[in-house]
Amino acid sequence: FFQGVPSPAGGCLILLPLIFELSNFSNLINITIITPYLVILISLLLISKLPTYSFKKISIKRNMTIFLLLGVGLFFVSIIQFTFETLFLGLLIYLILIPIGILNYNKKSKSATNDQDEEDQQDVL
Repeated sequence: FFQGVPSPAGGCLILLPLIFELSNFSNLINITIITPYLVILISLLLISKLPTYSFKKISIKRNMTIFLLLGVGLFFVSIIQFTFETLFLGLLIYLILIPIGILNYNKKSKSATNDQDEEDQQDVL
């Protein structure tokens, strides 16, 4: 887990309103009213100590690699065809993953604390 949002992801998130305006989604709703609040929220996420996912140590099962390669291929094709829509949806998914990462971090730290408590209560001979 990272502590706060990493700088490259934060830079992309700061550009989220611009990416939205350049995409075809901007025809549906107007987000110019919430843009300043979104920039302030992302700025606070950059300096926060919230745990966010670090995708450094991802382990993929051997039988799932074909689906991963298919997903990566589809992602690159969609980046070429629908650049701003794909970037917007990817950043939206990243924003949704932040609360999920916090819950997952709390669950892992709680289980690590319980394991440590059980280890402390065992007698050593």
